[in-house]
Amino acid sequence: MLLALLPSTTVFSQHQLVKLWETDSVLKVPESVLFDAANKVLYATNIDGTDPWGKDGKGSIAKVGLDGKVISAEWVSGFNCPKGMGLYKGKLYVADLDELVVIDIAAGKIEKRIPVSGAAGLNDVSVDKNGIVYVSDSKNKKLFRVKDGVPEVFLENLKGPNGVLARQDDLYLLDAGGMYKLNKDKTLSMITDGMEGGTDGIENVSGNDFIISCWQGVIWYVNGDGSKQQLLDSRPEKKNSADIGFDAKNKIVYVPTFWRNSVVAYQVK
Repeated sequence: MLLALLPSTTVFSQHQLVKLWETDSVLKVPESVLFDAANKVLYATNIDGTDPWGKDGKGSIAKVGLDGKVISAEWVSGFNCPKGMGLYKGKLYVADLDELVVIDIAAGKIEKRIPVSGAAGLNDVSVDKNGIVYVSDSKNKKLFRVKDGVPEVFLENLKGPNGVLARQDDLYLLDAGGMYKLNKDKTLSMITDGMEGGTDGIENVSGNDFIISCWQGVIWYVNGDGSKQQLLDSRPEKKNSADIGFDAKNKIVYVPTFWRNSVVAYQVK
């Protein structure tokens, strides 16, 4: 009888987020965070403006220490409204509206820009083990594949694609509140759905467990069997949780707060 009186989160909860730190509010509308294990640093994309899709030349990439100290609020500039990022062999791939921008990390400079024909709202980025880049287009509802610097439409007629994750030989996609795994014939198998608030970032925790963010302020833990648990809901505080970064070894998730201009680090327990 006692159990029936307890909140369900107390009885059934398997995971939780423990806040470690939050940066000062000096970032400029951070949309995405990426953890770079080799350089022991975080990168955050700054939209820097009131229009998340504005072609205004104000965007930049910030560099943040793993202790939450902002190393450089505008490490690399020259973007419009940068969003998702991917990392491969010393290069940082950044989605920026209608082009994929490549940064040479060691030099701290833009190396090249890859125009993506037919794109209108490039959003998340993931690079597979062979260096093939996948980038979602939330506005035109497509997924592009970029191999050897040449973009092509990989999937189309989606509902609202955003988060994409290449993991080993598998590819995962967030589309309009659902999490999907791509089959070899390019069909999508649903793993779970019902994640309202704009599914945004996806990261692999371990095994077949994932952590997913929704832009409005919700973070989910998704188990291998498709069951899920809500870890965070900051919507009452009007605090967003956009495209997350993740340190898999130490189980730390990095959450960009968008309009609050900060990044928050949480330990995943």
